Amino acid sequence: MKTFSEKIIFWYDKNKRDLPWRNTKNPYLIWLSEIILQQTRVEQGMDYYLRFAKEFPTVKKLAEASEDKVLKLWQGLGYYSRARNLHASAKFIHEKCKGKFPETYSEILQLKGVGDYTASAISSFAFGEAQPVVDGNVFRVLARVFGIKTAIDSGAGKKVFRETAFQLLDKKNPGKYNQAIMEFGSQQCKPQNPDCKNCVLNTMCFAYENNAQQQFPVKEKNTKQRNRYFNYFVFTHAEKIIFRKRSGKDIWKNLYDFPLLETDTEIAEKIFFENKALKNYFSELRISSNYSVEKVSSTHKHILSHQKIHARFWKINLKKMPSETILKKNNFSCIPKKKSSQFAVPRLIDIYLKEEKN
Repeated sequence: MKTFSEKIIFWYDKNKRDLPWRNTKNPYLIWLSEIILQQTRVEQGMDYYLRFAKEFPTVKKLAEASEDKVLKLWQGLGYYSRARNLHASAKFIHEKCKGKFPETYSEILQLKGVGDYTASAISSFAFGEAQPVVDGNVFRVLARVFGIKTAIDSGAGKKVFRETAFQLLDKKNPGKYNQAIMEFGSQQCKPQNPDCKNCVLNTMCFAYENNAQQQFPVKEKNTKQRNRYFNYFVFTHAEKIIFRKRSGKDIWKNLYDFPLLETDTEIAEKIFFENKALKNYFSELRISSNYSVEKVSSTHKHILSHQKIHARFWKINLKKMPSETILKKNNFSCIPKKKSSQFAVPRLIDIYLKEEKN
């Protein structure tokens, strides 16, 4: 009788997708693919991987690139901290490791933005180290097959699943086995409507035997979303527009958007300019009556993992731009409208700009 790992690898040999990062042992390219595929489907991440691999074929090329260029190439993929961490780690490898990619799980784990899963994946795929990968797909497969009821988002759960994964790991071929179980979870043991009747593991699967597929894996925490209300001011004058570079610890750090006033609720358009916070904001920018409102957008809703953004865009024509001192103080840049596409912006801003262009 075949073991769990043998069945998984048997299935993989017959059903695996031909993905470019599976045809290399280059740790840099494997790392690149893993960072891009965090929180991202393969179908969405593929083009980004190919573009990054072409633009930055080596750690050195990525390390020497500007952050703005890296973020622009990443634009639309979301979770931009991944791109910033990728860039920072490339610089670390190039400068501190003399261009040599770390070769062990413990060394790879020291890279910024790399956790247990990513370090296990790179060390097993590129260097054959016997480290088990435990991602969302693996959680689901192990929970269903072995009926593990410990919550996957608990400390105890993470320990139980990693220990189980290590016991099942093919120590002689950890890279292939890890690829196989992740692919199996992605393509066979899917979150919804898994093909259990044609599954190589159905004779040993607790969930299938008990018709409990949707009860696994167990989670104990519910993600709470908070609502945020963004009022963007698209200030224009003489074919120029103001962009703002985001900073601090908020979302979209180092990306560009427009001058912004955030309010606790959405304010009705007819009373918006009577708002005290708005008057103060315009006063700080030395904008009083020297403007006219050309257009107000409908509310754009943009959903993030923990936030729901409600954004309106107020297109405002200025009689003159704020002074250089004010622009610099607020991280503003006055740029030609035709150059706006050269800046890395959040998807919400990109959608607005494309709508305006059309």
